[in-house]
Amino acid sequence: MRTAIIHYWLLNRRGGERVLEELCGLFPDADLFTHVYDPERLGSPVISGHTVRTTFIGRLPWARKLYQHYLPLMPLALEQLDLRGYDLVISSESGPAKGVITAPDTTHVCYCHSPMRYAWDLAPDYMAGASRPRRALVAPLLHYMRLWDTASATRPDGVAANSRHVARRIRSFWGRESRVVHPPVDQRIFRHDQPREDFYLHVGELVRYKRPELAVEACNRLGRPLVVIGGGPLEAELRRMAGPTVRVLGRLSDAEVAGYYARCRALLFPGVEDFGLTPVEAMASGAPVLALARGGALETVRGGETGVFFQEQSVEGLMEAMRTLERDGVSLSAGEMAAHAANWKPERFRREFSALVQEALSGARW
Repeated sequence: MRTAIIHYWLLNRRGGERVLEELCGLFPDADLFTHVYDPERLGSPVISGHTVRTTFIGRLPWARKLYQHYLPLMPLALEQLDLRGYDLVISSESGPAKGVITAPDTTHVCYCHSPMRYAWDLAPDYMAGASRPRRALVAPLLHYMRLWDTASATRPDGVAANSRHVARRIRSFWGRESRVVHPPVDQRIFRHDQPREDFYLHVGELVRYKRPELAVEACNRLGRPLVVIGGGPLEAELRRMAGPTVRVLGRLSDAEVAGYYARCRALLFPGVEDFGLTPVEAMASGAPVLALARGGALETVRGGETGVFFQEQSVEGLMEAMRTLERDGVSLSAGEMAAHAANWKPERFRREFSALVQEALSGARW
């Protein structure tokens, strides 16, 4: 069975790329298609071991750096891919990926990390701080992307959502149902038996919608130690914000991140995530999670047992959750939190996603 996997772009090894690695393991002979590919920056031997082909976007000037500026051309680029001869197409969707055109007898399954955030409900977050001329230019382009995104949502035979939160967004924006298959979290490098130290932790891409500035400001006000790990457009701003108790470390290796998880007091998680790998990684390390009570965190964190929820996405809301944790703690031990996190091991993802693919190959459409 000839298989093609379509992924939006391959420039960093984040949550979507970790799922792609699992898909590569399930379909070891699959060919990969993407808009832009930088194997050195990606740093994934699993993905680089496959044949990777790019759309014409990858041949445009400075595509590896300015790929987001070519977003309006990506639907056209996807529709020009020649996927004849493939029996199975799997699209890994967060940017434009699912809109490929396949033969009528080809089975197409979409694994949706999220409908394009910047085109739908999170567009105001991405446009925050943009100049008025830029907003005027981008608004009609986003309108076009929404129209195309909705139209192309009919093309897959089946859609799997990475959380119930994303399934609701798929229903709202695409007008179709989906099956929930939580993403895998490889927990082999995490330790839950290390002595705890007195610092909070924030891990993730430093972008606006994740709200890392709330974690920095909360620890500034309370005078609590905080370690911020990750890179992105907000890194310089967070370094300027950071008070004497806050360290912004930038990007670190997986092993270094695991070391901080193993020693931290708790993970601060103030954004609305589609699923959120970092809370599961923290719990696998025996660390509780202070999470906004919205999005995918509601599907992984247990309030009072593995973490503390706060209702208001604000510095004050996060500060109150920190005080609650410091006063009351959580009821589960580090080992019990790690056992809870084991619900999202890769074996479960492989089993559930394989079953959906087999159902789609049998002719079912969902």
